[in-house]
Amino acid sequence: MLDLFNIDGAIVFGGFHMDVILPLAVLSSHGLLLLAAGAIVGLVILIARFKCNAFVALMLASLAVGLGSGMPLVTIGTGPGIMESLEAGVAKTLGSMALIIGLGSILGKLLAESGAAEVIANTLVRWLGVRRLDYAIMLIAFMVGISVFFGVGIVLLGPIAFMLARRTNTPILHLALPLAAGLSTAHGLIPPHPGPMAAIATVHAHIGKTILWSIVIGLPTALITGPFLARWLAPRVPLEIGGLGATATTQPTAPRAPGFALSCFTLLLPVLLMLVATAFDVSGLARDQPLRQWANLLGSPSAAMLIAVLFSFWAFGTHCGLTAPQILKFSEDCVGPAAAILLVVGAGGGFSMVLNASGVGKAIAEVGATAPVSPLLLGWIIAALLRVAVGSATVAVMMAASLMLPILEVRPDVNRELLVLAMGAGSLVLSHVNDGGFWFVKEYFGMTVPQTIRTWTVVETGIGIVAILLILAANQLV
Repeated sequence: MLDLFNIDGAIVFGGFHMDVILPLAVLSSHGLLLLAAGAIVGLVILIARFKCNAFVALMLASLAVGLGSGMPLVTIGTGPGIMESLEAGVAKTLGSMALIIGLGSILGKLLAESGAAEVIANTLVRWLGVRRLDYAIMLIAFMVGISVFFGVGIVLLGPIAFMLARRTNTPILHLALPLAAGLSTAHGLIPPHPGPMAAIATVHAHIGKTILWSIVIGLPTALITGPFLARWLAPRVPLEIGGLGATATTQPTAPRAPGFALSCFTLLLPVLLMLVATAFDVSGLARDQPLRQWANLLGSPSAAMLIAVLFSFWAFGTHCGLTAPQILKFSEDCVGPAAAILLVVGAGGGFSMVLNASGVGKAIAEVGATAPVSPLLLGWIIAALLRVAVGSATVAVMMAASLMLPILEVRPDVNRELLVLAMGAGSLVLSHVNDGGFWFVKEYFGMTVPQTIRTWTVVETGIGIVAILLILAANQLV
């Protein structure tokens, strides 16, 4: 019988040692892995079957892992208590994510109200022509998706897709799928999105190198899984124009729209600042030099996003005719959606901390260190399994990064930047009914559940598979 429990002072082989009574039992590696699997299955049941809020479900799963693994109920000596570990994980995660999420929401809102998204769309369509509308909408989504969240991007660009579909008599899925592919690829792979940023912080990857690799890997991934795959799927899933997006307006609030160059520059400003900081890091300039210190400060993710938002107050605000009270109102309108994201992201970080404190991370490391699989592929598999379990791509990549950290300690040769991208790619596969994005896409484009699985789920899985293949190929070249 499998030995699941090791109790100090006694050896237990599938039974009880009646002569020794101790207050704490510590699970063996096999038991910890089974416990983690059970907690993930419980998450799926709570979220999918009982419609439990993801934030609450993650907290319950954290408590279950802590109690089941024998963690101290409260902090004893150097052993962290269950709630202390949970709270520490939430604090650590939100310490770096809260500013980025809040500032990104403001930038996305101003992008919509100024009309900048429509300017970018119309310009690219004019350049690429009607026959390549799917490429145009994918490029728009990929660019916009660098600075805004997936749901925000759908709301911003979805009306443009419906407008173009009506004007050119193009099947809506022919444009909707490339749109979603561009946004999802950017969301899963490119900093400063929460998932990649959390993974970078956890595995100590270089942010600038990660950005460069994410664009090199992400753009061809979006091209293959967006236009190419959509052209194969759209004729096989007939869909009439409908859904929530069909009635959305593309009319911005601002009296006049910004120019194309200014719109693109404002959206890409955070990434440009982070790349400048990376250039100084590899320039050989001493770290204590004022110029490099300023570059590192302005290129830090939170500072870069703050600078972009401040610049957008002019570029997407007063420059376009918006008043200060209007800009304030749009900024405050972002608080509600951002708060919901923060709760789920924070709870995911807390769950990851409890998994590590309970010993699950070490147990996975023991398996991963000897597994005949590339660590990059292993990170992809772990993130994919977590994605299927918890639904959220952000939570999946955060948890995968925490679980991969012990493996990196015994495999220091792993390319950490490509590992971040591998986990991001894995966190995108098999979007299904426990993923909020699944329902958002379904309702916005007016699909049934089977239609959504045959289109959106296939595209998301395609993104994950194509990306990991490109990542593994890139790893052979560096």
